[in-house]
Amino acid sequence: MEGFKAPVKDALFVMNELLGYEEHYANLGYEDATPDMVQAIFSEAAKFAENVLAPINASGDEEGCQWNDGEVTTPKGFKEAYQQYVEGGWTGMAQPEEFGGQNLPYSLASTMAEWFSSANHSWAMYPGLSQGCMETLKAHGSKEQQDMYLNNLVAGHWTGTMCLTEPHCGSDLGMLKCKAEPNGDGSYSLTGTKIFISAGEHDMSENIVHIVIARLPDAPGGTKGISLFVVPKFNAGPNGEKLERNAVSCGSIEHKMGIKASATCVINFDGAKGYLVGEENRGLNCMFTFMNTARIGTGLEGLSASEAAFQGALAYAKDRIQFRSMTGPKNPNGPADPIINHPDVRRMLLTQKAFAEGNRALAIYAMQLVDIAHDSKSDQERQIAEAKLAFLTPIVKAFLTETAQESTSYGMQVFGGHGFIKEWGMEQLARDTRICTMYEGTTGIQAIDLLARKVAGSKGELLNIFAQEVKDYCLSIRGESQFNAWSNSIEKHVDEWLQMTGEIMQRAAKNPEELGAASVDYLMYSGYVVVGYFWLKIAVTAQQKLDAGTDDAEFYKAKLLTAKFYFDRLLTRTRSLVSSIESGADNLMAMTEEQFNIV
Repeated sequence: MEGFKAPVKDALFVMNELLGYEEHYANLGYEDATPDMVQAIFSEAAKFAENVLAPINASGDEEGCQWNDGEVTTPKGFKEAYQQYVEGGWTGMAQPEEFGGQNLPYSLASTMAEWFSSANHSWAMYPGLSQGCMETLKAHGSKEQQDMYLNNLVAGHWTGTMCLTEPHCGSDLGMLKCKAEPNGDGSYSLTGTKIFISAGEHDMSENIVHIVIARLPDAPGGTKGISLFVVPKFNAGPNGEKLERNAVSCGSIEHKMGIKASATCVINFDGAKGYLVGEENRGLNCMFTFMNTARIGTGLEGLSASEAAFQGALAYAKDRIQFRSMTGPKNPNGPADPIINHPDVRRMLLTQKAFAEGNRALAIYAMQLVDIAHDSKSDQERQIAEAKLAFLTPIVKAFLTETAQESTSYGMQVFGGHGFIKEWGMEQLARDTRICTMYEGTTGIQAIDLLARKVAGSKGELLNIFAQEVKDYCLSIRGESQFNAWSNSIEKHVDEWLQMTGEIMQRAAKNPEELGAASVDYLMYSGYVVVGYFWLKIAVTAQQKLDAGTDDAEFYKAKLLTAKFYFDRLLTRTRSLVSSIESGADNLMAMTEEQFNIV
């Protein structure tokens, strides 16, 4: 997005003032991640996003990727930008030094991933998929597999993918047909077709490493018979040497609504050589390492779109003049007033701002949990972080991407008719972002994961762990009288959340369809409450800074005013969600298939 400015200041506010990242990094032994070092890294990342990625965003969308006889060419400037990214050392920031990485925290690298996606969603997907590939091989790959692939992946010479979906099965992975036959030498021959493979083929790296699920001979049916394999485009030697071409090919690329500069590929495996990752028939368990990383990354894509849409809409609203303000001229020397003076335009801008900044706090908090789960020396700390992360991951993925649909729609609406025109960039944002609620598991899939697997599956324990954190915080600020109304509101919502969960479980015991009927509304309710908790923390922190004296008072005053907007106008959306949840499953399931027909 041309004119995009990385929100470095807000990210540092969340990290340093809201979440205590300096102490967090020190406790985990990240001595190099000092405030000065973080500031310097962020400054360079902002320059890369603003000066390298943003200028090729619209042109990349216009040109798209080109497929020719199995080879994919990315748009002009994409390959060169990736080379700058590699030369800058960005690919291995959060990877271990033993594989050539810089051993910096996951949260540091992921915070900047938001900005890269804001600047150029399509481009950011290429290195983004590699991170999940690396994490999977680190967690589940053998020493031999790590030696074959990780150094080149960490260096950025090779990129990675995740190959799940097949033409006949989307999220129902138990239906997969891709098969793996043992070769007798420790390798396997994989045969089958995968679709919707992001970055499955391109010209930006020397090799592409596919993480693939497939079924072994005589494997059990369904998800219990899924195994995981690493299958490269070019075979690799024991020390990462690039060898002969493997039997992996790109059959075509998809013609899509958005992210047109990201190659979404049909990948054919025709007896391709691969290696088993982890244990036989335990592939789905291993795959969740990749999928959870990808789900948080997709949530960041939603956040990045909300930020970009807000920035574009705000700049336009300050400049565009239409009609007079209802309270008198604000631009007396001109024929009309800037549209930012009109209440409805402010409603849209404040919604975008509240989602971008509140969702950023949630996202960076989730990244902090990842750091702790990976690196804390305390078993108890790791277990608590993992529990909170398990609960929050579907919320981060779904709520941040669903609210991005609203934010990007408002981006177009603020521009009026110009929002529908390509040159302004708003319609591209809306098109690019629409996919985020679909891939890595649709909103419905995330909602069932939250309600059925995480909440019901843990008998409410995961919800209770996070709910207790919120209640403890509300209790801790009881003396901050100016925030009692907001604090009480959050506490009441948490109590309602717990009660409503119990009621859903009771109904589901009699009719399992109650879980599916309630799930999406339940997830969105959860998202509004969780982000409300962070807006409460933001407001308290901002007031403390103002009380202590600051040279940046307007920044903190804006936080307080945005918090008020969130509590007055956005948190109140939970009322309609509760009504929908309480209505039950009958109004969804009573109609027969034939009654859906109108002709």
